[in-house]
Amino acid sequence: MFAAEIRKRRVERRHDCVHGRWHKDEVFVKIDGKQWYLWRAVDREVEVLDVYVASKRDKAAALKFLKRVLKKHGRAREVATDGLPAYGAAIAEIGVGARHETGRRLNNRGENSHQPFRRRERAMRRFRSGRTLRKFASILA
Repeated sequence: MFAAEIRKRRVERRHDCVHGRWHKDEVFVKIDGKQWYLWRAVDREVEVLDVYVASKRDKAAALKFLKRVLKKHGRAREVATDGLPAYGAAIAEIGVGARHETGRRLNNRGENSHQPFRRRERAMRRFRSGRTLRKFASILA
């Protein structure tokens, strides 16, 4: 409850930062022995904007995730991603109007935001359902 209140105040103070640069990335996660993908969007302050769990890593999943983030937070000026072609296809289809950047080190904030998640995931010995993964990811965010 306290963390939610602190996060809410932080977001209100830095509303313009959310519309700056977003870093989007996905990470492989095992749920009940099957491989799933945890998609995350982070702003420049490494505050997690949204989390999405999908069974595929294709254009449809990227499009659904992008629409979800846009609905919650509006448009961004820049979007930095890794080299996954699904991001480019989804951004082109939606016509976000943001500058899409891919590069070797441009998405380090997105990649580094996964490190605490991986540490906690190892301690918990994997996940048994998508629901527990979403709960865990939202609490950690």
